[in-house]
Amino acid sequence: MNKLDEDCLFCKIIRGEVPSYTVFENDDVKAFLDISQVNPGHTLMVPKKHITNFFDYSPEDIKKYLQYIPAIANAIKKFDPKITGMNINSNNGKSANQVVMHSHIHFVPRFEGDGLKLTTRNNADKYTEEDYQAVAAKIREQF
Repeated sequence: MNKLDEDCLFCKIIRGEVPSYTVFENDDVKAFLDISQVNPGHTLMVPKKHITNFFDYSPEDIKKYLQYIPAIANAIKKFDPKITGMNINSNNGKSANQVVMHSHIHFVPRFEGDGLKLTTRNNADKYTEEDYQAVAAKIREQF
């Protein structure tokens, strides 16, 4: 049995203690509709093992859990022929707006003209070639 956290909302959903609208489930993952439904079909995929976020994934966890992303994304896309794209993302840590501290991936269907805006900041004008090189070098040193 995978390790679950007694107080974690998503672990409670996995155990069936909190109801959910399941769209896919197997021994490794559970995918269910996000209660917020940013757009119709907005789905979350969670590993059945309690993992806080991607910072805690092992190489084995990556292989075991993330292999389901394409199948879930394609099933969501096929449910509505008006879906023309999809945001697939994961917030990792409180400063990145992770609310439930159990790793999860959002699948947000997108429709032409849906008006949904994901805020991004373009700071390219604040970086020089040397800045980019220095940041890249520091990250490379971490491997």
